[in-house]
Amino acid sequence: MKRFLPIFFTIFCLYCHAQNPAEQKKLTAIRTEQAPKIDGVLDDACWVNVPIATDFFEIRPTPGRVEGQAKRTEMKLLYDDVAVYVYARMYDNPDSVAHELVSRDNVGNADFISIIFDPFYDKMNGNGFFVTAAGVQFDAKYSQIGGEDPNWNAVWESEVNIDDKGWTCEMKIPYSALRFSGKDLQNWGLNFSRRIQRTNTQTFWNFVDPKVNGFINQEGLWVGIKNVKPPLRLSFSPYVSGYINHYPLNLPGVKNTTTRFNGGMDVKYGINNSFTLDMTLVPDFGQVQSDNRILNLTPFEVKFNENRQFFTEGTEFFNKGDLFYSKRIGSIPAYYNYSQISSDDKIVKDQTEAKVLNATKISGRTAKGLGIGIFNAVTNSMQTEVEDANGNLREVETQPLTNYNILVFDQSLKNNSSATFINTNVLRAGSAYDANVTALLLTLNSKNNKYFVNGDGKMSYLRGENTSTGYSYIFRFGKQSGNFTWYYNQVYADDKFDPSDMGFFTNNNFFDNRFGFSYNIFKPSKWYNEQQNWFNLVYSRRATPGDYQSFTLNGGSYVAFKNLWAAEFNVNYEGRRNDFYEARNGQVFRAPENYGLGLYFNTNRANAYNFGGDFRYQEQQLFEGKSFNFYFFQNLRLNDKIAFGLDLNFNPNYDYVNWVTSLGNQAIFSRYDRRTVENSFDAKYTLSNKMGFTVVLRHYWSDRRNKEFFLLKPDGNLTNYQGTPLTGTDRNYNVFNIDLIYTWQFAPGSTLSVSYKDAAETYHTYYTKGYNRNLDGILSAPQNNSLSVKILYFVDYLDFKKKKS
Repeated sequence: MKRFLPIFFTIFCLYCHAQNPAEQKKLTAIRTEQAPKIDGVLDDACWVNVPIATDFFEIRPTPGRVEGQAKRTEMKLLYDDVAVYVYARMYDNPDSVAHELVSRDNVGNADFISIIFDPFYDKMNGNGFFVTAAGVQFDAKYSQIGGEDPNWNAVWESEVNIDDKGWTCEMKIPYSALRFSGKDLQNWGLNFSRRIQRTNTQTFWNFVDPKVNGFINQEGLWVGIKNVKPPLRLSFSPYVSGYINHYPLNLPGVKNTTTRFNGGMDVKYGINNSFTLDMTLVPDFGQVQSDNRILNLTPFEVKFNENRQFFTEGTEFFNKGDLFYSKRIGSIPAYYNYSQISSDDKIVKDQTEAKVLNATKISGRTAKGLGIGIFNAVTNSMQTEVEDANGNLREVETQPLTNYNILVFDQSLKNNSSATFINTNVLRAGSAYDANVTALLLTLNSKNNKYFVNGDGKMSYLRGENTSTGYSYIFRFGKQSGNFTWYYNQVYADDKFDPSDMGFFTNNNFFDNRFGFSYNIFKPSKWYNEQQNWFNLVYSRRATPGDYQSFTLNGGSYVAFKNLWAAEFNVNYEGRRNDFYEARNGQVFRAPENYGLGLYFNTNRANAYNFGGDFRYQEQQLFEGKSFNFYFFQNLRLNDKIAFGLDLNFNPNYDYVNWVTSLGNQAIFSRYDRRTVENSFDAKYTLSNKMGFTVVLRHYWSDRRNKEFFLLKPDGNLTNYQGTPLTGTDRNYNVFNIDLIYTWQFAPGSTLSVSYKDAAETYHTYYTKGYNRNLDGILSAPQNNSLSVKILYFVDYLDFKKKKS
């Protein structure tokens, strides 16, 4: 009987520990005199007798359950004057470990292990370092408000190894990748996380309760770090790039093929322990993925994703208050001036993007929780080449030299609360107007993080020929933790509030009241692992003069099944509304009542072949207009290096009614049919965890076929149009893109990339029937082809100084 006592007490201790997952775990910091060799083999003498962090808790599929011994995780930490060292042993069947090769900052179909630090232990900000079983690195910044920022990158080392016990990993995270105080004795917030891909199991060392709002605030503690001093953080990343571009303009005196060379540099400098300066001088963004352009029939602009790394990395400070749309800087400026181009002029060459001359960010947080962010960017003027009626060429400035600024002060308060001041400012050379927006934000959470109240007040000021001042506010409160959560939200903007010069904003003059609740079940049942249910209501009026705009309802349910499939069902209803924007002339349009439903599903993403899609149906009351949307995706992974993806989207609309054109001050609407087809194909061939090819092909076709025309009456209703027959009002739009990119990380932080791009676009005011005819048409249209090579080399000042010594 005695030989069974150790087993009994081990099981009993594990059981008791599992009953208290909310208890904060602590790990004692151990200093080492001998750094381990980062090779993924855990045989270094320095790892002997180091405390083990184990007994991870599941967050999914069963929150709070302790991992089993057969698949347990063991972590160890060491530190010295240079870096933190990580030991990770993941027990498993080695043949079952998923280890797909993908490019850096992606996970793919792979198991991973990660460590998350909160060096200031403010429970609001952290840095995560992830390594997959294929050795691919992924790093991210975390903030209590901004969530995960995967665009943040650091330079660190890692290696993995798969053996007969499962797989192992070692990491070296230099202090230059972290921000921390210079105190002689420190405690850092700490957590570890592991994912087993085939079972969709994710565990944390310190339990993260999905019913509690927040992630960083549910961390463990690394205690007793002694005599660690922040190093000088200074690095340079110079680059050179070359481009060959061909477009068949076929104009006298204008070259079809052009070449250009660029050179510039990124600089990172640690101003002190807490603050970092990031600067890019004459940046080159020519190799980022192309925007997915569409045929936009709405009165509002389309918002595109930002793909330029400098404007996505470390911008959590500047995104507060939703006042910063980074594509305004160079990519999609808010201001264009074509007043010097007459109707008799022909545009030969038009610039749609402004060259970014330089951009600078300074950000950080003091030991007392005051975060400060300063952002500045300068874009060059844009010139449009114009040919007049006599054949003379001239250049017209359509956008002036422009300076963009953001200033942020963000004070952390107790209970993961915060108070924020933010100001954005756009200054333009010459007579163009300037823009300024100021906001105050406040977020307060209850002691247990269960309830919240937050709000903000904003003021916009446009200075120029038409000076104006506008105001907006948001007030919100509710319950954010637990299975049942709810919120009430009130949003107001007067008819002069306009933050669009540096932010994205479609319209002002509204007063909205919003209410919503959700009920989520995280404990698995016999047939599902997780279930989410929600309902939202929105009632909107204009701020001035206060008349009714719209009333909407929507709700739905999401279920993650035991077989790792997932499904979602949602419904929506919108009552008849007053649309003050569709007519484009200030008139109101009495938009029809509409309702719809949708169904989405996807199979197990861990399977070599997986698929999914959705079906949506929407109906308008007027003319019984109907809209269908069929979306289907499929992914095929041939092996850990080669994978393909195909997305097919078909969206036919029948008997819809919207604005089509204007005759003088009269708004003309039409009843029309529309078909949108979007097909995209992607593939990747990853040679190693530092080298690979990716390709994306996309064809988008959308049309509008008008069937009947109407005049918009003063009361907002429609009457049949009896005037001269209208022509040139149909639409037929095609876009085709190829993005083929090769990347090689030939040294830590250093990359060689080769990019080939092909882009074509056609826009006609007549309908071209048949998908094949449209595909043939866009492929035979003038193609813009470019080939570029870019080399970026990372230089750490400390390494340079060490080598010089």
